[in-house]
Amino acid sequence: MTLLLREVVQALDALYPPDTAMSWDRVGLVAGDLDQPVSRIHFAVDPTVEVVQEAIAAGADLLVTHHPLLLRGIHSVATTFAKGAAVTRAVVADLALYCAHTNADVADPGVSDALAAACGLVEVEPLGLDEGRPLGRLGRLDPPVSLRQFASALAAALPATAGGIRVAGDADATVCRVAVLGGAGDDRFADVRRVGADVYVTADLRHHPALEAREEARVSGEGRPFLVDAGHWASESLWLPVAAAALRARLGEAGTTVETWVSTLRTDPWDFTLGAHEAPDDGGAR
Repeated sequence: MTLLLREVVQALDALYPPDTAMSWDRVGLVAGDLDQPVSRIHFAVDPTVEVVQEAIAAGADLLVTHHPLLLRGIHSVATTFAKGAAVTRAVVADLALYCAHTNADVADPGVSDALAAACGLVEVEPLGLDEGRPLGRLGRLDPPVSLRQFASALAAALPATAGGIRVAGDADATVCRVAVLGGAGDDRFADVRRVGADVYVTADLRHHPALEAREEARVSGEGRPFLVDAGHWASESLWLPVAAAALRARLGEAGTTVETWVSTLRTDPWDFTLGAHEAPDDGGAR
């Protein structure tokens, strides 16, 4: 039985409904003929030229990415531009492209659920709401551990990157209540404080929001929430095998099968770091 792209899109739309994406987002099918056959699907965080080439080389008919390729308006798809090169190579190779971004963030299970699982959280619930949709997750550690132990276990669960993870807080402090948000999350500190999290795990923590959050924590006398910047690509890449399994199961319910493959490419933009400061053995209280 030949599986068509329209059937795969229907399954993906059911798992990650496009109308649950944030109002500014651009999700769904970007390129492809709904009547083209699909036998192999590639999953990746970013639709870079290298990822498109990897999918083509692997014989994929569809590339599913978390991040959109055409989030903002462009005026050319010439191969002299990176986005044009990605689109052209995909179209020439009959590689369809589908994106599930903030609709995958708010899905249950979604991106933050995968991060919560990597953190070892139990009793997981939504962290807060954005445009009326549940965003992020809150859970607890059983048993509680030190911040150093928690961060070390998370670092081992995440794919390796040049920057690793960054931690702000007393390394020896005991933590239990953990808030997570895959990808950029330094605009959710109000939610994190509201739920009384000991630790907030997210990515792309900018200097001023992070510094202000730490200052507020010190003024409160609690020193919490401690912060863990797990890296944007790393924190979201955990969702890929979950999404692939969910899609196979969804298609299996309809009596169809498909081969899936998760990209092996690291699209984190950083290649190396210098002068990194390791946490001191005395706990590094801040």
